[in-house]
Amino acid sequence: MTVNMHEAKTQLSRLVAAVLAGEEVILARGGKELVRLVALEQHAPKLRPMGIYADSTIDPDFERRSMEPLNEEELKSWGL
Repeated sequence: MTVNMHEAKTQLSRLVAAVLAGEEVILARGGKELVRLVALEQHAPKLRPMGIYADSTIDPDFERRSMEPLNEEELKSWGL
């Protein structure tokens, strides 16, 4: 989001909160972009690790295949 300097003066807390939430904030004067607000690294939002599934991928056919009945081999593997 781009905001003019006057608005930045009156909305600084809101702008800082937006930056901490990951939004890009650019300050402008007379319509000319001047500076970008950035969070310090220790305050930047951290992504949660995915744990044991971090390197896993989902089969692109998962949805389609999950709607089909199990074949004989799959039924046997489940003991059915």
